[in-house]
Amino acid sequence: MAEAGYLLLEDGRQFSGELIGAAGVALGEVVFNTSMTGYQEVLTDPSYAGQLVAMTYPLIGNYGVTRKDEESGHPQVAGFLVRELPPAHSSWRAESSLESYLVRSGVVGLAELDTRALTRHIRSAGAMRGAIAPATAPVADVRARIAAHPRMEGLDLTCGVATTEPYDIPAVGSERFRVLAYDFGVKSMSLQLLAERGCHVTTVSGQLAPEEVLGRQPDGLFLSNGPGDPEAVEPALRSIRRLADAGVPIFGICLGHQLVGRAFGARTFKLLYGHRGGNHPVLRLEDGAVEITAQNHGFAVRGAEGDAVEDAPALRVTHRNLNDGTVEGLAHRELPIFSVQYHPESAPGPHDSRYLFDRFVDAMVRHQGKS
Repeated sequence: MAEAGYLLLEDGRQFSGELIGAAGVALGEVVFNTSMTGYQEVLTDPSYAGQLVAMTYPLIGNYGVTRKDEESGHPQVAGFLVRELPPAHSSWRAESSLESYLVRSGVVGLAELDTRALTRHIRSAGAMRGAIAPATAPVADVRARIAAHPRMEGLDLTCGVATTEPYDIPAVGSERFRVLAYDFGVKSMSLQLLAERGCHVTTVSGQLAPEEVLGRQPDGLFLSNGPGDPEAVEPALRSIRRLADAGVPIFGICLGHQLVGRAFGARTFKLLYGHRGGNHPVLRLEDGAVEITAQNHGFAVRGAEGDAVEDAPALRVTHRNLNDGTVEGLAHRELPIFSVQYHPESAPGPHDSRYLFDRFVDAMVRHQGKS
């Protein structure tokens, strides 16, 4: 018999379920993801640090897990919430069940949860702090722990998921470029796609001083995804501006996109419940094409009318979310700098946006021709 448990939200709403994974109490910001597959990529995405992730698709775990689908070395979520965890899994790629994976990784989870009701509540009330707890845990005690848990606003969570020591990803085939990747919680697929395009990638901490960045003389700078509030991530802004002034091509995604915006004066704000899933439509302003994108973010860059960016006249908007009109892409009006809010590495998700890695390569080719 599974042990009974519950999810308690900071506004007092409570949802019952059955505990899965590791034992204990898990605290974090409660968010939802609409992807139908890719739950292991979601679990191991460093951008989910500090969050209890609910999957809206009702059947999660049916194809098991494999090390090949990990986006980092281990699960990063604070807790995992699903409607139904199947008793058996089936896939020729599977190495173990999702349940045993959660246990080994120390992830507290809850199944048999009404994820539809939870999602509807978050959509109207907003993402908020919560806790997964055994049914035996006194609600008053759990509520007190939730109240003492920090809110996502103002948190720099990159230090808990980013590298502390540089490491290299060799180019696949002939080496064409030397790319410096600022790791704020980078996903392995992003590095793989760069390597496949002839990039030797050196992944470094976002705390690296601008002088040291320039001293490495990279052909391009890649700014990765990552968790937390972009307003709390300050050191990288100076490096972005210094390399921008030197004409080095810069490509940012997710948190990296928000930092590009902030480096040139733009402001960011917290969305009510964020964008998380593999089915978000984005309008590409240059030609009117619509990309179906993978997304995972709770903050966004503040835009203005047309392609203008509030407080950042040097930037222009290149992509907008078709659901709510928020900024999904930026480009500098003169320099080889661009960024997107969504995840073009598509792990998990559609492949509509992988052309952006080729665009980064093209920018480095032009930069090499000028140097």
